[in-house]
Amino acid sequence: MYIKGNYRKSIFSSNGFIVGLFKVKETDIEQMQEYLNKVITFTGYFVDLNLDDTYIFYGKPTTHPRYGFQFSAESYETVKPTDKEGIIVFLSSSLFPGIGEKLAKSIVDTLGENTLDEILKDKSCLNLVPKLTEKKASTIYNTLLKYNGSHEVMVKLTDVGFSMKDAIKIYNEYKGNTLNILENNIYSFTSINEISFPKVDLIAQNLNYDTFDIRRLKPAVLYVMNELTYKNGDVYLFRENIVKFTNRFLSLDLNEEYENVFYELENDKEIVIEQDKYYLKKLYEAEENIVKTLYNLASKNIKYDNKVDELIDYLEKENNIIYNDNQKEAIRKAINSNVLIITGGPGTGKTTIIKAICRIYQIMGDYKHSEFIERLALLAPTGRASKRMSDSTSLPASTIHRFLKWNKDADEFLINEYNKDHSKLIIVDEASMIDISLFDSLLKGLTENIKLILVGDYNQLPSVGPGQLLKDLIQSEMIDTVYLNELYRQDENSYINALAIEIKDGEVSENFRETRSDYTFLECSPTSLKQNLKVLCQQIIKKGYDYKRMQLLAPIYKGENGIDALNEVLQDIFNPKDENKREIKSGEVIYREGDKVLELVNMPEENIYNGDIGVIKYIKYASTSKSGKNEVYIDFDGNVVKFTPKDLVKIKHGFIISIHKSQGSEFELVIIPIVNAYRRMLYRKLIYTAVTRAKKKLILIGEAEAFAAAVYNNNEYQRNSSLLEKIKYKMFNNG
Repeated sequence: MYIKGNYRKSIFSSNGFIVGLFKVKETDIEQMQEYLNKVITFTGYFVDLNLDDTYIFYGKPTTHPRYGFQFSAESYETVKPTDKEGIIVFLSSSLFPGIGEKLAKSIVDTLGENTLDEILKDKSCLNLVPKLTEKKASTIYNTLLKYNGSHEVMVKLTDVGFSMKDAIKIYNEYKGNTLNILENNIYSFTSINEISFPKVDLIAQNLNYDTFDIRRLKPAVLYVMNELTYKNGDVYLFRENIVKFTNRFLSLDLNEEYENVFYELENDKEIVIEQDKYYLKKLYEAEENIVKTLYNLASKNIKYDNKVDELIDYLEKENNIIYNDNQKEAIRKAINSNVLIITGGPGTGKTTIIKAICRIYQIMGDYKHSEFIERLALLAPTGRASKRMSDSTSLPASTIHRFLKWNKDADEFLINEYNKDHSKLIIVDEASMIDISLFDSLLKGLTENIKLILVGDYNQLPSVGPGQLLKDLIQSEMIDTVYLNELYRQDENSYINALAIEIKDGEVSENFRETRSDYTFLECSPTSLKQNLKVLCQQIIKKGYDYKRMQLLAPIYKGENGIDALNEVLQDIFNPKDENKREIKSGEVIYREGDKVLELVNMPEENIYNGDIGVIKYIKYASTSKSGKNEVYIDFDGNVVKFTPKDLVKIKHGFIISIHKSQGSEFELVIIPIVNAYRRMLYRKLIYTAVTRAKKKLILIGEAEAFAAAVYNNNEYQRNSSLLEKIKYKMFNNG
């Protein structure tokens, strides 16, 4: 299906996507006959559109409730004029500056009806045109070449299998050289953001590229190295693993052939090889920069200020609070150090300390509130953690991504080493969740004259991305660290915080079976887990809890008692089907108004991030929505974000979520099913992280044997990281 006509103007344009107006001259679509010689709205991805051109858009019509009838273009082509009058109009248009109608007519009279093809075939034919200067001849040829080339490239790229969106990205990167690269090294396209190796490789194999070509093996190795580092959290890899997984991925059986691959990748500065350690260059440089920056920061002299102790006394009276010795030490060192780590488990007063540090810093600097806010940056890795930080301090807080102004399309931070932020006091909470790449980016975006405080619990799970930042920094002893061990919030009959300490120490007692004011263990078999969870949740609802105040956590997604299966059960309990609630289906999952959902990816443009939890506020069906598609509106703590069907892969039901995804969050009530079927994922740091999410009430349900096994299993995967080693080397050689 197509429409043919003229582009009039753009209403909206972003990264090649255009919403615009189009005058229809011709169409093969029956329902569009009434729009002939009329202007309609169109949408689609385009390289460029010119007012003087005639286009054919291929796609389908849709109905938009606000803009009316419109056309969704999936591909397009430019129609070159073929008759003499059309060619004269074309050559005298604004596309060809300096070529008026008289000169255009002379060109066509000289070269005939095939004028445009003749010029493209042999530029020298323009020498036959009377009074046509060499400069104007070059203008005509170069403009026509560019005009003809971009559309030819688009057609070719989409023909071989690239989407129009990808084709535009590729053309914008390589312009006139695109077809040459497509023919001679299609794998160069993998350097473009969001053009993945598997996508390019599939097309390359259809174009009969050599399976063993080094141009294929190099990006394949880079792809596998990226996958392995982010799957396991490793900063460096070993050759045998890279070769094994690349062979498996490509279905090859090579070994020595990779020597040349690694040699070229190292020469291309894509990887760094040190002895038997193979790094992606960006991870190697991240470690190097972290070591250098923190060493310089820690080595700077700072004048000790005795007023801190007086101000601690003042805050105790002002807030009717008594800080314990560890807390006082943390506050004192935070004010009198350039960089400090504060680590401790739940209930040890980390939030209380952050508030005190901020208040004392403001008083000592005699800053007005507005001045203080300009100097302060309270940061956390997740949206929920930053919101909790803001709520507890009554000060603005942000995710690190938002603070650094992440540009999703370019996959880069706008706050960087060339455009630094000028905050002076930077406090980062939940530091155990930060990987080395993100921390490296944060350090690059800060000036040298700062006070940096990292707060976290290194007994929790490490970051999702590469490295074990907080653990390595603490063990290096380069940065002063205050350990908070004294429980700050606990009554006689409470157990959550004491249980966390027992788990951390790997010595849980039989007390975990006893019911306390804030803790219950309900034993049941795996086969009865679902039914028992149903009953438990129904009881909790009767007690006044809703699913916004509580959270269920589990370690795995698959299986009879996995997260996916339990979410189906829990949806029926917490948000059952109702004729007054609209719902839509995405794959096998039904989303319903009122459902609790979990965000799976970072969407900084919407101020929502991986791990954020929201509730489906309402659903609009395609028949009434502005986009002409089903729309799901999700409320993330007051921030309502629209999701269309293609966006639903970015969410999952959140009645029960993974323990990994819960990190950085706290919930009033936490329920953790735990059975032997989870055994491969049950280990100490995981169960510790789960238990410490509970703020007021914790319920474990399942097999006591599985819980005990998790506590005693300290065999977590040991990540390959050089940060600790590099810090020690730096200290030894510069100390």
